[in-house]
Amino acid sequence: MLRRTLLAFIVTAAAAVAEGGPPLIRAVDSIGLTVSDLDRSIGFYTQVLHFQKVSEYEAAGPELEHASGVFGARVRTARLRLGDEFIELTEFLAPQGRPAPAEARSNDLWFQHMALIVSDMDRAYQWLRQNKVRHASSGPQVLPAWNRNAGGIQAFYFRDPDGHPLEILAFPPDKGAAKWHRASGELFLGIDHTAIVISDTEASLRFYRDLLGLKVAGESENYGPEQERLNNVFGARLRITALRAPAGPGIEFLEYLAPAGGRPYPADERPNDLIHWQTRFLGMSAEDAAQSLRKARSPFVSSGVVELPGAEAGFRKTLLARDPDGHAVQVVER
Repeated sequence: MLRRTLLAFIVTAAAAVAEGGPPLIRAVDSIGLTVSDLDRSIGFYTQVLHFQKVSEYEAAGPELEHASGVFGARVRTARLRLGDEFIELTEFLAPQGRPAPAEARSNDLWFQHMALIVSDMDRAYQWLRQNKVRHASSGPQVLPAWNRNAGGIQAFYFRDPDGHPLEILAFPPDKGAAKWHRASGELFLGIDHTAIVISDTEASLRFYRDLLGLKVAGESENYGPEQERLNNVFGARLRITALRAPAGPGIEFLEYLAPAGGRPYPADERPNDLIHWQTRFLGMSAEDAAQSLRKARSPFVSSGVVELPGAEAGFRKTLLARDPDGHAVQVVER
């Protein structure tokens, strides 16, 4: 059934792209997470990870219900910045959703994280230990030199107070964007990308590259003991594909070639559940994006394009849909 669904998506997405039209996406605006206690999460991200709070607002009403697909929703949302990149933390005051599964694994298809760049891995790891973060990796790993595209990168997975997986990365001199190598005196520099586990790279490329308009920026196949300990998945072998919009953090595909058995995205997941992430794209036209997504048979979470009455959210129109594996994608128009 899953293979038939993916094949149908590939065919319909290809047909939608073949018709041409203006580009849908201008930038990756932010990465969104649902949290259980906004004040606690703001404290963690600002005090431990050195984000800066930019704004906060509270919302309710029919527009929010149609935009989120959650009836009776009331939310508090805070926008935070690290370097040039932004995240948004949302607490559903009502109705509260489900906690993240305690047995979640890094190869489950609902897995998503964001990679924070640090200037010194040893200092950053000790700082996280001092602040008693939960490990998701056994410790920082240095990817092996034989891996031409990833060799020398240092990485470590950990969790925020709600269990969302996060990553810190340190690039060697020959890798990463130039801005990650500028002397700034800061320990936490910004967000390089958000990573999502996918089941089929070609289907995901049809969605993010061909439909939305992102560009492939790099590829690698990662395996070995360092990768296994980083992901905390024995026998992990991943096909990794990095994509970029004209601005904002990248999107990274993690396709597990092994082991098999990663669980699918829950069909009944909603934005108030604590496993919910959403990647926000700044679009050229929300209506054009909606039309293209419908032609590609992308499932919608929102009722369609929703126009918001106020300016608190920072955009006028929004739609929320899902990629081939269920990851939430928000397209907004200012």
